[in-house]
Amino acid sequence: AVSSTTKTSLLGRTAAVSSKRTSRVVVVRAEEGTTDLAKVRMIRCDCNTYAMSSASERVKKAGGLYANFASDQSLSYLNGSLPGDYGFDPLGLSDPEGAGGFITPEWLSYSEVIHGRWAMLGAAGCIAPEVLSAMGLIPQTGDEAVWFRSGVIPPAGSYDKYWVDPYTLFFVEVVLMQFAGAKRYQDFRYPGSQGKQYFLGMEAAFNGSGNPAYPGGQFFNMFNLGKTEAAMNELKLKEIKNGRLAMLAMFGYGAQAVMTQKGPFANLVDHLADPVHNNMLGNFANAMKH
Repeated sequence: AVSSTTKTSLLGRTAAVSSKRTSRVVVVRAEEGTTDLAKVRMIRCDCNTYAMSSASERVKKAGGLYANFASDQSLSYLNGSLPGDYGFDPLGLSDPEGAGGFITPEWLSYSEVIHGRWAMLGAAGCIAPEVLSAMGLIPQTGDEAVWFRSGVIPPAGSYDKYWVDPYTLFFVEVVLMQFAGAKRYQDFRYPGSQGKQYFLGMEAAFNGSGNPAYPGGQFFNMFNLGKTEAAMNELKLKEIKNGRLAMLAMFGYGAQAVMTQKGPFANLVDHLADPVHNNMLGNFANAMKH
């Protein structure tokens, strides 16, 4: 026989099982002539259906086109707790059942935020000198202002107006970036650890918030933005959306540099002047000719 207590226990178990990939079968012995077993099975089905339907509605409402790429499996672990989470994981990279080594779901979500921030800085930094040069606000010429000819990639162009030659500058940048990257990785593995290590008397500024992707503090949130949880979540969502767009932009900058040998601002001006011929397909066709 199935008592009301057993039904409640089974309902709790089925709700927990619905969030996992592996399915389990609940077998209940019922008295002859009763329908209690069928009711328990129906309760389980309703729980699974409701959970997936609710997740799908969330993605469809907030994610727009992302809903076309979300699956029942991805929605089982991408539950909306991360900023910009719309169930998009076609390769299953964040699936906790397939994670291994240091490539964990936590590392992937963290690294996406960090790469997005660098991409936003890079996208602005690549095009800004070209715009300023065209406006006559900096002494550099148009060719000198192109990002891949300014010493970033010495074989593509060597800019001799820095305080040191490009190769030495590149080496200094590698050392400094490695130092910052090592401290950032330590904070990821042991949140708050950087507030305990000596750093020129500024240890308190590196205590962090417990979430290494959003450390806060006087250095990383100097304007004290997001004073409420709702406001902070909105800023996180805007940041990750703009970061993803910037990563695509940086990929586009590199592709256009290879195909056109021009900077992003020059490409934009050419496209506006003749959009029929100066576009992605036209640039690709011209690159294939060479």
